[in-house]
Amino acid sequence: MISTKDVTLRFGKRTLFEGVNIKFTEGNCYGLIGANGSGKSTFLKVLSSEIETTSGEVIINGKERLSVLKQDHNVYNDYNVIEVVIMGNSKLYKIMKEKEKLYSKENFTETDGIKIGELEAEFLDMDGWQAESDAAILLSGLGVDITYHDKKMNEIPTRDKIKTLLAQALFGNPDILLLDEPTNGLDVDAKLWLEEFLINFDNTVIVVSHDRHFLNKVCTHIVDIDYEKLNLYVGNYDFWRKSSELIQKQMKDLNEKKEKKIKDLQDFIARFSANASKSKQATSRKKILEKIVLDEIKPSSRKYPYINFKEERKLGKDVLMLKNLSVTVNGNIVLKNLNLTINNGDKIAFIGNNELAITTLFKVLVGEITPDSGEVIWGATANYSYFPKNHDNYFEKEKNIIEWLGDYSEIKEEQFIRGFLGRMLFSGEESLKSIKVLSGGEKVRCMISKMMLSGANVLILDEPTNHLDIETITSLNNGLIEFKGTLLFRTHDHEFIQTTANRIIEFKDDGKYIDKMTTYDEYLNIENK
Repeated sequence: MISTKDVTLRFGKRTLFEGVNIKFTEGNCYGLIGANGSGKSTFLKVLSSEIETTSGEVIINGKERLSVLKQDHNVYNDYNVIEVVIMGNSKLYKIMKEKEKLYSKENFTETDGIKIGELEAEFLDMDGWQAESDAAILLSGLGVDITYHDKKMNEIPTRDKIKTLLAQALFGNPDILLLDEPTNGLDVDAKLWLEEFLINFDNTVIVVSHDRHFLNKVCTHIVDIDYEKLNLYVGNYDFWRKSSELIQKQMKDLNEKKEKKIKDLQDFIARFSANASKSKQATSRKKILEKIVLDEIKPSSRKYPYINFKEERKLGKDVLMLKNLSVTVNGNIVLKNLNLTINNGDKIAFIGNNELAITTLFKVLVGEITPDSGEVIWGATANYSYFPKNHDNYFEKEKNIIEWLGDYSEIKEEQFIRGFLGRMLFSGEESLKSIKVLSGGEKVRCMISKMMLSGANVLILDEPTNHLDIETITSLNNGLIEFKGTLLFRTHDHEFIQTTANRIIEFKDDGKYIDKMTTYDEYLNIENK
């Protein structure tokens, strides 16, 4: 169990949380949610003592072990993968290192022998002889190939470094597990494995994630950070959303009833306060009126951008045809004799571990890469807009956001551009920001704005949910559900794929692909049978 007592955290004049009293108990998984900048990751750092509180305290039983998902995978470049995982239990790892040091001594003393005996007893008590096996099981469950287990971290792919750090956090059955965006960089199989692991985990988990499906699957409770307060809800993300909306509605309805009561009382008092026969009743009603207090209803600090894609012209029957498409990247065949027909109304999610193949295909479709052979045939009515995975080159000019977006708008009036940006949460002075200093999420909102202004009837999006908060992901998700054109996209967000796609194309590592007209959940059920 971990709890806080009157925790307050301030940075200068800004208060992030104030007077937080909350208890996280064993056997539960708590999803920590809130708008960007509300302090989700910071609160995890407070719990792990990485950041000191301004006042108040974090209380943990001294015997309980707390484990944290590390974010910098380059810290361990010189260590073997298995060793990095075992480091997750620092006490066990320290004993292992002490044993190694003593056993390697040339002049082994009697004192050393006594110390070795003590270490061996403690090592045995901590199931130390199972450590390498347990670490290997975690790595394999997350999809890290066994050939990487004895390699150094700087010798394995980035996606496997991310999985290794996750295995480190999970290692050794920690009493309290703090996970900040644990699904980032995970493929479908690894994510499914992690979901099952956390569902069956018996201790305390506190997790920050923008993945709505993941929060629904693993969370027993939701902790909502809003207006410097933490509010605890029993249930998963969907239950929190419905509950918070219901609470707001009930408070609004109650206030409306109070307002009507106030008006009725005021009318009576105004009519009869001067009437001798009714004066006592008027006085009585004044006392009742003084006791009625309207509840303060603060709107949530969350903001949802308005995302709506409208195509300027309707698509015809023929949208896109690929004939015998082959592409080589850095001497490796990425696409080989690919044949695809994409139709009007298709909303295709491209999935699979072969991410290079998907990104390469998108670049070929928009003319950024010339194929080695084959044809890309666009329909006469097709007009596409593209969201590249790496879009930093769009933001290298000396311009503010209004000037930048104006380059992509047929309507050049500043008032129109400002109004459009306001719907995308760039209000007032924010729209005058230099594009060079924008955050990752702000750049994504700019790129989405550009796509909306294009009027395209075919949208191609490569990882559009990266850097976004749940609110913007939800708005983008809804905007693409409503979009009437053809959609080609890649994302790791399960709910995004499930609610948007009507066709799934999976690229395998061997260059082959599977193409199914189905929803995502149906596809996963087929593949797992």
